[in-house]
Amino acid sequence: MELTTAPRKKVVVLDYGFGNVRSAERALAHVGAEVEITRDYDRAMAAEGLLVPGVGAFAACMRGLKEARGDWIIGRRLAGGRPVMGICVGMQILFGRGIEHGVETEGLDEWPGTVGPLKADVVPHMGWNTVDAAEGSALFAGLPADARYYFVHSYAVHDWELETSNPHMAAPKVTWATHGRPFVAAVENGPLWATQFHPEKSGDAGAQLLTNWINTL
Repeated sequence: MELTTAPRKKVVVLDYGFGNVRSAERALAHVGAEVEITRDYDRAMAAEGLLVPGVGAFAACMRGLKEARGDWIIGRRLAGGRPVMGICVGMQILFGRGIEHGVETEGLDEWPGTVGPLKADVVPHMGWNTVDAAEGSALFAGLPADARYYFVHSYAVHDWELETSNPHMAAPKVTWATHGRPFVAAVENGPLWATQFHPEKSGDAGAQLLTNWINTL
């Protein structure tokens, strides 16, 4: 696969204590972005793109995010139409709530919906999988339908609940994957994009996907 080169844009990887920020930094730098790891409010607000990683439990990630004022940063950026991308649990916390071991935790509620246990015989879902990309997706532009992406997770969103009835508003583009039953693998919703899989661990396909995001900044 021939990898196109992204323009040099400034991207901040939000450092709130959860997520492999160094892997994300290397992957973004590899496709030509100028990358900084920080939780500094002014720097995160000034960057052309904000990447929100996430590894671990939903509740712990939400605590860390709030302690770093990440919820405020994300909300303020989105209010101004400034691009944000979430990865793995960094995607899950964008939904209304997460339920782990019977404990319910409020998310950022950018999208309605519940993050719950994967409904599959084998959990966690760990390894390579294909996706059913949304029609007209910019995130998956130029990527073949059989491209594979790297997943590591035990929880997911199985039902997309947001309805867009306003004809003047573009409906979010929702990409699905299947492990046991279908779950949300990626979302493109105005300035807010997210993936359940790890593009920084997904080889050339993940690099092209990050390039596609950077090209929109």
